[in-house]
Amino acid sequence: MSAPREKYKAQRKAEANTTSVNRELACLKTIFNKAILWGMATRNPVKGIKLFKEPQRDRYLMPDEIRLLLDAYPSHYRPLVVTALHTGMRLGEILNLTWEDVDFRTMQILVRDSKNGESRRIEMNSVVSQELLRLKKEPSRTHVFIGLSGARLQTNAISRVHRMVCRKARIADCRFHDLRHTFASHLVMNGVDLTTVSKLLGHKTLQMTLRYSHLSQAHKKKAVDTLTTLMDGHFLDTQAQKVVGAQFGDGR
Repeated sequence: MSAPREKYKAQRKAEANTTSVNRELACLKTIFNKAILWGMATRNPVKGIKLFKEPQRDRYLMPDEIRLLLDAYPSHYRPLVVTALHTGMRLGEILNLTWEDVDFRTMQILVRDSKNGESRRIEMNSVVSQELLRLKKEPSRTHVFIGLSGARLQTNAISRVHRMVCRKARIADCRFHDLRHTFASHLVMNGVDLTTVSKLLGHKTLQMTLRYSHLSQAHKKKAVDTLTTLMDGHFLDTQAQKVVGAQFGDGR
């Protein structure tokens, strides 16, 4: 049975990139799992198919790019973007939020249906809570984020808006999902340990968070390098004293 499945995967690889094929296979796997759950199928033919290894994307926004992005976004969408930047939630998780999931007393957001199938709680900082409190003033809303027409926002619509905003702000190579990478990257660069970042992102294993470990190392190297500026003058003065002492025999 594996031969036809691998043949299908190879055929699709000739027609699309590895990322698209992987998403397609994941979608098919979910469909068959639901069909089994509903009694419409007895087995999942996609189960066991190994996905292609995808090139790792490490794009994250620098502080000046974040400012440009927020300035370019229409005011109606700003709370959504702020939530993405300050919580690291996936776009689907954000759009699925209802007001029942937001607890201003404990300053937490409950993600009920995450990508790995497990719920998790995310801490709200003051920036997110202020943005959401402004939205809560509007009556008759079940979901936190809705469109101007009052209907629920869709991921493809937000992705289109994001592409337009990035073009307007002249921010290159930035997808909405990169806001999640921005959240995680800046936490790591500011000294937050990978275990904590992993829990905030809702990763099932720490292995998934190790992609950010190089940022921690780079940040530590940068911190140590600051000493060259602070101590360089003193070091050179000391070296000069040794040279002078050796040359004129002052016993140094």
